[in-house]
Amino acid sequence: MSLEEALQRLRHHYQSMPPVAAMQISVADYDGRRLRLHAPLSQHVNDKGCAFGGSLASMMTLASWGLVSLGLEQAGIDADVYVADSQIRYLAPLFADIDVDAELATDADWNTFLSTLRERGRARTGLVARVRLPEGGVATDFTARYVAIARG
Repeated sequence: MSLEEALQRLRHHYQSMPPVAAMQISVADYDGRRLRLHAPLSQHVNDKGCAFGGSLASMMTLASWGLVSLGLEQAGIDADVYVADSQIRYLAPLFADIDVDAELATDADWNTFLSTLRERGRARTGLVARVRLPEGGVATDFTARYVAIARG
């Protein structure tokens, strides 16, 4: 299966969930290690004119989930992916469109995650996601553990 087919399936999956479709999220980039999602501020603005915290949390959760899901699909593993726990820090308001980057945590190893999943039928891994400010700082950061459970 091609990378473009996997990305198309991810886009379709996001659009099949009504709350996510309303967020107008698009897959902006994927390089095999990092997934970037984008959404217009106009769909996520709060009463202060900046990005709504719930939208930032949702997008970081979705980006991290999407990264794991794409990696599993590329590895040929059929599994359900769940967020086990997460922590979010809101560092600065964002008055621009939302761009979220998700990647494995520095102490996570993709090969160990895959081999554990193949051997035990379930595995977990750490992820990090960030929302950057237009000038390059970080508006919000997110750390989480995701669990994959093999189907069948």
